[in-house]
Amino acid sequence: MDLSGTAEEDAFRHGLRAWLSETLPKLPPRPDPLDWPGRRAYDLGWQRALYDAGYAGLHWPADAGGGGATPTQHLIFLEETERAGAPYVGANFVGLLHAGPTIAAEGTAEQRRRWLPPVLRGEEVWCQGFSEPEAGSDLAALRTRAVRDGDAYVVTGTKIWTSHAEVADWCELLVRTDPDAPRHRGISWLAMPMDAPGVTVRPLRTLAGSTEFAEVFLDEVRVPVANRVGAENDGWRVTMVTLSFERGTAFVGEVVACRRVLGELARTARANGTWDDAVLRRRLGRLNAEFTALWRLTQWNVGQAEGDLAAGGTGVPGVGGSVFKLRYSHARQELFDTAADVLGPGALDTGEEWTADRLSSLSYTIAAGTSQIQRNIVAERVLGLPKGR
Repeated sequence: MDLSGTAEEDAFRHGLRAWLSETLPKLPPRPDPLDWPGRRAYDLGWQRALYDAGYAGLHWPADAGGGGATPTQHLIFLEETERAGAPYVGANFVGLLHAGPTIAAEGTAEQRRRWLPPVLRGEEVWCQGFSEPEAGSDLAALRTRAVRDGDAYVVTGTKIWTSHAEVADWCELLVRTDPDAPRHRGISWLAMPMDAPGVTVRPLRTLAGSTEFAEVFLDEVRVPVANRVGAENDGWRVTMVTLSFERGTAFVGEVVACRRVLGELARTARANGTWDDAVLRRRLGRLNAEFTALWRLTQWNVGQAEGDLAAGGTGVPGVGGSVFKLRYSHARQELFDTAADVLGPGALDTGEEWTADRLSSLSYTIAAGTSQIQRNIVAERVLGLPKGR
């Protein structure tokens, strides 16, 4: 693909930079990282600012309320907002990066009208109800049942690692609607209101002390059949659309953030004397090459999606997202391990931002599909190797 920008893309970049330089100094102070209600309000306030400026859902289709921008323009948006230190999507990431794009690609016109505008305007937050105590990496083993009762499903089961359930209005929920069907069939994708009777949320405290994950207990929760996205028992295919967004573009801004952190590490190393360690310098140099390559891979993946759109396709990210996610997860862990070496005893200070990032990096080889699952996808769908027994 041609990595040079067009005149239109350059104009978009300059306009975005001007808006960011004017808007960011006016933002209120960020809330405490452990104050999730406060963070929800802050994140939705930022989303509203994006909406008012015309940057919300930039890459979503125009008929879904988005800007209809090209994947390359979306990449520019992510790059520039991260470089400027703009807020991340935060508590709204499931709605903006997973559920929203899935509904835009698979939902009915009525479902688009109901759920997408509130996400874009910063009015509603979504959480992800996929994993279960006995179905994490092996998502097809999920057991949460949904029994049809007239115009509703009666849902019973347990979800775990439910992102932002404690502040969410809606949940993208996977349920088993046909227990007799093969594992990858008989699954449906539902939009469940979190205030429905029978929903109980129990926050989980992570290694870093935060509570952005939760267990969710579902006791005969009634979810309207109209809230099903896609056909009944076709939820596995719809889920693959969701996961392609999760692995294909959701981490793009974080690559830019890691490149920024790498530069800060190099400056810190020069200031505290650890730069004199030749082994450390080589590690920093190799990480620089890693993240540069990941950025180019991101551009390639976006180029593929852009070509798909031009050919009349959906622009849904392909299996290249699994290649990216696999390598990025490990590179991020290596980056913050190196940060610990640069900081020395300071790395034990739990108030240090890099320390929190290091702890959170441990989850990346599990979150959004374990590295083992990504290797299987790459082996089977990219390299064409036979499935393991």
